[in-house]
Amino acid sequence: MNVPADLKYTKDHEWVKVEGDTATIGVTDFAQSELGDIVYVEVETEGDTLDKEEVFGSIEAVKTVSDLFMPISGEITSFNEELESNPEVVNTDPYGEGWMIKVAISDQSEIDALMSASDYEALIG
Repeated sequence: MNVPADLKYTKDHEWVKVEGDTATIGVTDFAQSELGDIVYVEVETEGDTLDKEEVFGSIEAVKTVSDLFMPISGEITSFNEELESNPEVVNTDPYGEGWMIKVAISDQSEIDALMSASDYEALIG
């Protein structure tokens, strides 16, 4: 299971890459493997400012639909439109081309509350 050390993680199996005041967010390798073949990613909250833990979209696999939760508070500044035509990229490259949203971070201190790679590895066993 791939868990890059330079990212932060949530108990909801999302990853966060912080670059200055912007966070890129997606689902982890573990999440995509548990979900199976991703067939649809829906994010209709672009331009909205959401609080931590609010639902920002959903991800649909062949057998299930799961909500996507904001790991931090902020304004969703962009959605990876590549996922509209190629949602399976979440399966093949969850930490790269399979990113989902970019967020203008509202509260930098929330980053500190996210899990490290080693903490996330302990969570998924």
